[in-house]
Amino acid sequence: MVQEHENIVGFDSAILMHPTVWKASGHVGNFIDVMVEDTITKERFRYDTLSDVQREQNLSPNGNPLSEPKNFNLMFSTSLGSTEESSMKVYLRPETAQGIYVNFKNVQQTSRLKLPFGIAQVGKAFRNELLFKNFIFRTCEFEQMEMQFFVHPQEDTKWFEHWKQLRMQYYKDIGIRESHLRFHEHRPDELAHYAKEACDVFYHFPFGWNEIEGIHNRSNFDLTQHSEFSKKDLSYQPEEGEKFIPCIIETSAGLTRTVLLVLCDAYRVEEIEGSARTVLQLHPRLAPYTIAVLPLVKKDGLAERAKQLFLSLQKEYSCAFDVNTSIGKRYRRQDEIGTPLCLTYDYDSLTDSSVTIRQRDTLKQERVAIHKINQYISDYVKTYGVDNA
Repeated sequence: MVQEHENIVGFDSAILMHPTVWKASGHVGNFIDVMVEDTITKERFRYDTLSDVQREQNLSPNGNPLSEPKNFNLMFSTSLGSTEESSMKVYLRPETAQGIYVNFKNVQQTSRLKLPFGIAQVGKAFRNELLFKNFIFRTCEFEQMEMQFFVHPQEDTKWFEHWKQLRMQYYKDIGIRESHLRFHEHRPDELAHYAKEACDVFYHFPFGWNEIEGIHNRSNFDLTQHSEFSKKDLSYQPEEGEKFIPCIIETSAGLTRTVLLVLCDAYRVEEIEGSARTVLQLHPRLAPYTIAVLPLVKKDGLAERAKQLFLSLQKEYSCAFDVNTSIGKRYRRQDEIGTPLCLTYDYDSLTDSSVTIRQRDTLKQERVAIHKINQYISDYVKTYGVDNA
């Protein structure tokens, strides 16, 4: 989002900000879930997840009576100050976006950016979730990846459609199966208080379809609100024409959720020659190791020569080195952690200066000259998804 776009810059905003920031953004008044409780089991449910029949009959999914609905604030609060009397109530940020908005003018002026441009960041966010479930899908502390793209008010719909397609393509580019991805367009009654239009990217997890990223047309709500509450001018002045408050197209992805979807999408159990093979079919750019260097055996100098090769490759790639157990078991070990390539240094390597490289996905093995290994790896990573998907 930053490195490959000349008009998007990276940023790192504060976790704790003045509480007025969250009043301006609408979080203090609107960032709530409505909670109900099963009066028998004491299990809690979000009211909006209940079916129309359950709401009408006031019954939980367990068939028991429900308590009265109560508002559940999703922001964590803490105190800022040395004494209880002088302390001020502040909040842990529930999203990273607001830190970008209040710094919009600083970043725009110091970076000399012209519309349209974006500000992106990765950072911690905190939400007082009602329910924790599905491993790391929903937690109270998580990482967000957000980008706020500032545009002319007359071009907001065009840029909204642009970023929708670009963000969907991102997941395909990192190897996620297209059949497991879809858009969910927000109906008017689903839109957040700040949104003009919105859609989510959904992924089909083992526990069902769920959101992994939101793309929102936030109109000029945010900068207008922060300008009003802070009494600072957050308008944009083009070289020609009148000042205006930019509209914002937001892409908001969960880094934590993205890790989970990558693992779910890559996990396979295959049958190879009558035995099960567990493989993590990660895109090479995401794999913990790009290549594993495996001497055929420990003896006769093979391990020492292979280690020298490992140390030279390590300067360019993330590499693993494994000399324990049989070569077959070491292959399977690397398959399980998602290493896309395994290099075997054998007895022939001592005389022909070549090695065998095995591909994780196809099990294809090729003899490659040692001086061509770097080029082989580079070509494999660049073409992955074209020839290897």
